[in-house]
Amino acid sequence: MSFFRPTRKVRNYSLLSGFDYYVPGWSGMVLLAILLIAGSLLGGIVMLLLGTFMTKAEVDAYGLLITYPIQFLPAMIYASYQSRRNAAFDEAFPLDDNRFGRTGFWPLALLVIVATIAAAFMTDLATWALPPMPDYLKDLMENMTSNSPLWVSLLSVSVMAPFFEEWLCRGEIMRGLLHRVKPVWAIVLSALFFAIIHMNPWQAIPAFALGCLFGWVYYKTGSLKLTMLMHCANNTFSVLCSRLDAFKDAETWLDVLSPDQYALGFVLSAAIVAGMIYVFSRIPKE
Repeated sequence: MSFFRPTRKVRNYSLLSGFDYYVPGWSGMVLLAILLIAGSLLGGIVMLLLGTFMTKAEVDAYGLLITYPIQFLPAMIYASYQSRRNAAFDEAFPLDDNRFGRTGFWPLALLVIVATIAAAFMTDLATWALPPMPDYLKDLMENMTSNSPLWVSLLSVSVMAPFFEEWLCRGEIMRGLLHRVKPVWAIVLSALFFAIIHMNPWQAIPAFALGCLFGWVYYKTGSLKLTMLMHCANNTFSVLCSRLDAFKDAETWLDVLSPDQYALGFVLSAAIVAGMIYVFSRIPKE
């Protein structure tokens, strides 16, 4: 059963439409994961090469701008090739669709931004329950969010990460799953994949919860623009908070807020997320 509207229309002006003719099967999804690993290894090699003519401080500050896209290039090249090969004979299933119902894009966009920040606040409870983050991982996270120039952090974490990760996790993996399993499993499995690629539980657990929310939005609207916006909102919020003096030594919101303040914030956040889920549940399938 298809959960996307097939079309023969080719939108040459759209970067994302270049993948419309490739919906990966099980073997294709596994291959995309392997290509992501290969890209990560290639990115690591490039990072080492950068160290031969850049200082460590420069590599830490700017290296991610170069190596992060490299991680996804093998998978994107393969998917683009398969899509071009299939375009002559197969129907296209849009990677990025616009099923917004009567509400329209902009009200939904505002709603998902607020709901994503609310959901991120709630997932902080899982981080609080985990043991302290290892120093090496804490240093790595700080290099990504607070030690680099702000424009570098925002470009890499708030622009590149949402684009590439949503392309892979929702656009390819979840879109493929929606053609093969029930929607709930497509949402959960793609969120699990999204969590695993973060490679540590301090990011993976919140990523899984947020990935389920992103998946719900993608299932109801087919819009990768909305999930990229949600991903951007979460990452930008994290980057900006990491720059505030009040959060310099804080591990979680419970280090900043009193238990009563956090409880109130949790209840309000849960209400916002529940409201967003309800609004999207009312969007009809076209």
